[in-house]
Amino acid sequence: MATTKITVNSNGSLKVEGDFEIVDKNGNKYDLGGRDVVSICRCGLSRNKPFCDASHKGHFEHEAIAFALPPKKTS
Repeated sequence: MATTKITVNSNGSLKVEGDFEIVDKNGNKYDLGGRDVVSICRCGLSRNKPFCDASHKGHFEHEAIAFALPPKKTS
């Protein structure tokens, strides 16, 4: 089975690597031009959303440190 890796970059984007597809809210696929690595905007400043164009430089701060989510709620 192919894997997808998502890296949360400090002060920046989400780097997506591997075997994946990205779709819009209607299920239409973005044409990734054969790429197997893309960066997704987290700051909202990109002019190329949902993809990162580095507009976040100096305008977005988040130190990406992994942590455990609380237990999943059960009904």
